Amino acid sequence: MFAADSKASSSQIVYQPNTESVDSWRQIIDPVDPFLTAVSQGLAKQVDVFDPAIGPYAEYALNGDGKHLRPALVALTANALGRLNESHVTAGVIIEMVHLATLVHDDIIDEAEIRRGRLTLAANWGNEIAVLFGDCLFAQALTLAAGFPTTEVCRSVATATKTVCSGEILQTQHRRDFQFSGERYFKVLEMKTAELFALSCELSAFLSGGSVEQRAALRHFGLAFGTAYQIYDDCVDLFGSETVAGKSLGTDLAKGKLTLPVLLSWDRANPANRLKLEELVANWQPESLTSMLELLHSYETLNASREVVNRYLARASELLLCLPVSQGRKGLLGLTQYLKRQTSVLGGGA
Repeated sequence: MFAADSKASSSQIVYQPNTESVDSWRQIIDPVDPFLTAVSQGLAKQVDVFDPAIGPYAEYALNGDGKHLRPALVALTANALGRLNESHVTAGVIIEMVHLATLVHDDIIDEAEIRRGRLTLAANWGNEIAVLFGDCLFAQALTLAAGFPTTEVCRSVATATKTVCSGEILQTQHRRDFQFSGERYFKVLEMKTAELFALSCELSAFLSGGSVEQRAALRHFGLAFGTAYQIYDDCVDLFGSETVAGKSLGTDLAKGKLTLPVLLSWDRANPANRLKLEELVANWQPESLTSMLELLHSYETLNASREVVNRYLARASELLLCLPVSQGRKGLLGLTQYLKRQTSVLGGGA
């Protein structure tokens, strides 16, 4: 049911092999490393716009150790269409601030204590401070967006922010809901995660003077790649290692979040095992992970989830064919290859 409902599973999609191969995350990012450094510096400068009493929260949130994947998409897209300029750096700062704000709020909702190997803002200073500071980050991102000479940037950022938050609400509404349809499930992933990937690509293309067709293709690239990334991330929470996940495994299920492997397993299970799945989720304990993994492996849901990821990545790669051959396009294609490789090794795969 879920694979069939995925828009990326269309039989008309033909995977285009990428002859411009890259071998590592570092190889993809190295060409835009100066840009990512400028974004990091731009985020650090935002600390000064807050009241000094709020400074410690801003310093902690804005100077964390992340991959800055969304700013990387801004940079690679700009390189695919022309050259980077200061407006792209500002866009990267804005989008990363929105992303960080969502993480602050997510950690409150999930009662998470660890994020990227360190205490969350909420764990350090409490939920009241964290939720209000997350709001501050959203507001500052929109303030920066309003500084562009066109309203297009601010409108796009505000719309994307609303979409991301709406997706989180929908996911919350469907906790422990095994009747969640495939169409709605993939739509939630698109809204809550892929939307900021799409914004990164589309806004960068707009600032680069890309054509309407290129902007549309890059937006859909972001949606497809971002959805694949979220499915991969959900699989890491079940089949990965705590080192890779940066947190304890099974945290999604601890909060009743039903991810693709679990939904696929329920879809394939007999009545007795469906009941077992429902009981495991309803009464989740850390030791429940062993029983859950036995069920997931019995229905081969990791391989099925990999297939869905690969279909989305195939779609993402296909959408880049409208771009001129360039270092930027090579980087965007490289991202799809990298994620495909990372997905293939989950659970000890080759």
